[in-house]
Amino acid sequence: MYAIEIRNLEKSFGDLHAVKGVSLAADQGEILSLLGPNGAGKSTTISMLSGLLAPDAGEAVIMGHSVTGEPQAAKSSLGVVPQDIALYEDLSARENL
Repeated sequence: MYAIEIRNLEKSFGDLHAVKGVSLAADQGEILSLLGPNGAGKSTTISMLSGLLAPDAGEAVIMGHSVTGEPQAAKSSLGVVPQDIALYEDLSARENL
């Protein structure tokens, strides 16, 4: 079992395909980095992994838990530190944490 596994992940916003067919896997203890220019889909991919956005297609699994099928279990297995201070007004204090 991989710590993180993404298979054919996709997300669109209207006609804009922000993430199209992304697949990757990382074992426990590995360090994974997403690199690319602005607009490449890095933040959108992380948002789908952390449960902030629902993927349009594909699957993401964290420590054996589907981010869509078992969102709470997947979220509890993942830690994300955003590059900027990010507070979402539509989320409660607990949900922001």
